[in-house]
Order: sequence, then structure tokens, then C-alpha cells
Amino acid sequence: MKIICIGRNYAQHAAELGNEIPDEPVIFMKPPSALLVNDKPFFHPEFSEDVHHEIEVVLKVGKNGKSVQPEFAHRYFSEMTLGIDFTARDLQSKQKAKGLPWEIAKGFDGSAVLGEFVSMNDYDPKNIQFRLEKNGETVQSGDTSLLLFPFEEIIVQVSKYFKLQMGDLIYTGTPAGVGPVQPGDELRGFLTTPEGERELFFCAVK
Repeated sequence: MKIICIGRNYAQHAAELGNEIPDEPVIFMKPPSALLVNDKPFFHPEFSEDVHHEIEVVLKVGKNGKSVQPEFAHRYFSEMTLGIDFTARDLQSKQKAKGLPWEIAKGFDGSAVLGEFVSMNDYDPKNIQFRLEKNGETVQSGDTSLLLFPFEEIIVQVSKYFKLQMGDLIYTGTPAGVGPVQPGDELRGFLTTPEGERELFFCAVK
């Protein structure tokens, strides 16, 4: 099982960090040990003083495929959830300034919160709304209509380089509003459904 992540996939988020708008998906990966499931708490790491929340729609790959063609890309995902790509922003900035890889800022243990999966049968991939609450206040709101690279294009691009396998997870990018978390914070991810909002994860920061 691979955890594949897409960076800078919302223009406003790229802008808030002073990054260029990419002309193709920015792809990076997290190890399986990064997964944080079943509403387990996130323990703020001692090696960072500036860990940020980044809520994202997460796709679960439903079939194996390599070099997927655009007309078939929609067949490779039928379930989704919400998750958090925790980022040690101070480490990331330090590594980027030196021109070094920044996996240590993204792939550390517990850095990939994963919520409850739902079927995509009732959702338009290009019209999914979601939000993150921190301590009861909305801090990030997302809409997949604003993705620079929609789900199908992500499937096509990722599968050029990595064979997709059933159960792989794809974190599709975060909207603007990322910010720091501290011990004592409570994070909740909400998906807008045809019946109203549905909470897909809860994460307490310890």
C-alpha cells in the first residue's frame, strides 16, 4: 500500500505559501507508518515547533493499473474520505532552502490522518465540498471544483511513474487556510453530503 500525495493543487494554497502555480501535479509520498486511523490522537513531534494541518480529500485506489489513459481514469476510484497531511513547516522550509528533499517534514509517524471512507456514487468528483474545524471553528474550506488537477488527471499522471494498486491512497491536495496545531487542539473533518454534513474524522492533538 502506497500513500501518494499531491502538493500545491489549489491555487490559493500555493499563493499563501509563496509557491509557484505548478503546470503538472507535484507528487510526493509518505510511508505506511505515517497513517493515523480510527480517530487516534496525533502526538505533536518534539523535532518541530510549527506543525500545520492540511485537510484533503483522499481517494482509495480500487484496481491495479499502469499508464492509465484519461478516458479510463474514473474507473480507478470509487471510495473517498477526508484526511490530514500534517506538515512540519519549519523543517520543510529549512530543507527547501538547502535544496534538499523534505520527506522528514511530511512523512513522519502519524502525519497522515485518515477518516471513514464513503462511496462516491452520490458525488460529482468535480463538486465536493469539505471543511476542517479546529476547536469548533472552521479553519479550512475546500471545493474540488477549484482543484488545479482533478482526480482523473491525478490518476493519469501518478500512474505514469508508479503502478497503482488496490488499496493505495491518494491525498489530492489542500485548500488555503493551513495553520499550526498545538497540544490540546481538536480537529474534525466534515464532508458535505446530500443529507447535510457528515463528520469523517476526529483528531485530538496531544
